Amino acid sequence: MKSYAKWILIAFFMCALVSFVDKDKPTKGLNVGDSAPNFEIKILSEQDSTIDLTELKGRYVLLSFWASYDAQSRMQNVSLSNALRLEDSKIKMVSVSFDQYKSIFDETIKKDQIVTPSCFVETKGEKSKLYDRYSLKSGFSNYLLDENGIIIAKNISADELSAYLQELG
Repeated sequence: MKSYAKWILIAFFMCALVSFVDKDKPTKGLNVGDSAPNFEIKILSEQDSTIDLTELKGRYVLLSFWASYDAQSRMQNVSLSNALRLEDSKIKMVSVSFDQYKSIFDETIKKDQIVTPSCFVETKGEKSKLYDRYSLKSGFSNYLLDENGIIIAKNISADELSAYLQELG
């Protein structure tokens, strides 16, 4: 009887140990080290003109996905935009809003004082291919890409972005 109890206790501890392994490693969506999926998005200020993520290879790129109805992603987008504006940045920001109405997007970027050449709107919102491609189903994210389009940071703060800017010199 004692040996059964001993084996049950050992099995319990093994299960508990295994359940703690790799808890911090994200398993859903895109992660650091992944190649950022390419996308093409229309530039609002220019008729029939688009920007393609592959055109930005060779530069560091900060992708910021947000929506005016999501307060946290909107505030994060503003703080990242301001951090890049304060520095003589070597990082190109591509800010994509998933607002379904361009008028709401326009008012939001005016109110938030976002630099418009780097700001885009995906009016299909959460039903867009871009939303799916970046696995944004569980919330909005931002990604810092190196010059080869590889994700080197995810969901960074303005302070962390400033540290990257200092490293880049």
